[in-house]
Amino acid sequence: MISSETKTAIKATLHCLTGCAIGEILGMVIGTGLGWHNAGTTIFSIILAFVFGYSLTFWPIYRSGMGLKKVLGLTIAADTASITTMEIVDNLIMLVVPGAMNAGLGNLIFWISLAVSLFIAFWITVPVNRWLIIRGKGHAVVHGHHHH
Repeated sequence: MISSETKTAIKATLHCLTGCAIGEILGMVIGTGLGWHNAGTTIFSIILAFVFGYSLTFWPIYRSGMGLKKVLGLTIAADTASITTMEIVDNLIMLVVPGAMNAGLGNLIFWISLAVSLFIAFWITVPVNRWLIIRGKGHAVVHGHHHH
């Protein structure tokens, strides 16, 4: 049987994965389209992963009528560790897979590597989120305000 904390951690991590994947893919498409080098494209993708990851938490809570400063604090507290973990794991895997970063958007090795890296990052991030939730931190701080 899966504990309620683990179920919540899986939901929180899926939430994080969604934002990270949107940001990563959009960043890769834009960076590649503009002819940026891998480092610039990766940094831009990471920034967008945080923007989209935070946005998926921020907007629903903000629309509930809570003040901007409170929502920003809750969003940062809820998602920073999760997004950071996912981005570190995902990007490290992309860097160590031979040819993945230089494959380009039209190459299957890029997309397979990205999918595998996000899958692995998800399963490494679940225990991080579970650990935070058990301690009343991470996604637990917005659980009462944010509905999936």
